[in-house]
Amino acid sequence: MATESRDYYDVLGVSRTASAEEMKRAYRNLAKKYHPDINKAANAADKFKEIQAAYDTLSDEGKRKQYDRYGADGPGAAGFPGAGGFESGGASPFGDIFDAFFGQQAGGRTGAPTVVRGDDLREDIELTLEEVATGVDKVVKFPRMETCDTCHGNGAKPGTSADDCPQCKGAGQVRHIQNTLLGRFETAQTCPRCRGMGKIIVSPCVTCNGSGRLRKMRERGIKIPAGAETGHKLRVVGEGDAGERGGPSGDLYIVIYVRDHEVFERRGTDIYCEVPVSIVQAALGGTIPVPILGGMDELKITEGTQPGQVYNLRGKGLTDVYGRNKGDEHVIIKVEVPRKLTSEQRELLKQFAATTGEKTHDAPEGTNILGRIFGKH
Repeated sequence: MATESRDYYDVLGVSRTASAEEMKRAYRNLAKKYHPDINKAANAADKFKEIQAAYDTLSDEGKRKQYDRYGADGPGAAGFPGAGGFESGGASPFGDIFDAFFGQQAGGRTGAPTVVRGDDLREDIELTLEEVATGVDKVVKFPRMETCDTCHGNGAKPGTSADDCPQCKGAGQVRHIQNTLLGRFETAQTCPRCRGMGKIIVSPCVTCNGSGRLRKMRERGIKIPAGAETGHKLRVVGEGDAGERGGPSGDLYIVIYVRDHEVFERRGTDIYCEVPVSIVQAALGGTIPVPILGGMDELKITEGTQPGQVYNLRGKGLTDVYGRNKGDEHVIIKVEVPRKLTSEQRELLKQFAATTGEKTHDAPEGTNILGRIFGKH
């Protein structure tokens, strides 16, 4: 008994309005996951065929329109009058299988053993705000896969060489021909014996056990530019894992994290800080010391400075990563009120209050400034 076909959009996990690129991306991910050479589950082969059928239909504009109108049993389906193979010009799923596993279209394969690019690596670096202000040179240590010095990456014991795989004759692929009612189909899959290398190592290298690579610690000097922010990435080309079978090395990505500062708050290229002053300094004005990145500076505040008032120190902030602009430092004034007074200080403040008409706790009522405002005498 024939089983009911699942909706092709559900098979690929895409919406009915998905673009061709979205379907292609979904197909590649599923093909890698369920390819019988990789997934050994009992239903992997059936799942893989279902994915192929769904993508073959939905990747072709004409077939997709027919499917949307009639479903899987409409025109173009097996057994339907006028059904055909890939002659309509739709994208062949086999090309995308090769693209997913080998990084190129099926038509571009030459039969040579497949090379594999090395993996990219990531290292995190934590910086202080002072280091960000000036830029800094750092040395990072990280493990990576490197080409074996003994066998120079071919995996064979020195003095020996790898032999052509007897199953694929050195092609790295095995081809299958199937005759169907729709015609003759030829498919190619990665050779299961040599795993696409095209070679069989009879006497493996004792240093790397035939893998051609070893994990080693690597040190690399990195120049961090001034103005770097948390989340910034620096790419160092070729410092990732060495490739397999002569493939190119991956890249190293340095991810920046800037530590929180105990004094400054960063906002882009500007920095902010609070500076405490006494009520006398705020009232009379004057020159006060203020922190800057990398040291101290002086700031002149005006007479009658209010709590929360902001003064700017131009050019005392951070440079942007392009070195074009430099931010400012914003100094927020925090007026500190003394918690304890001597008898002399208290008397002086009472005298000051008397000159302004302000009421103190032991002054006659009616002499405070609010009383004058509201007409209380």
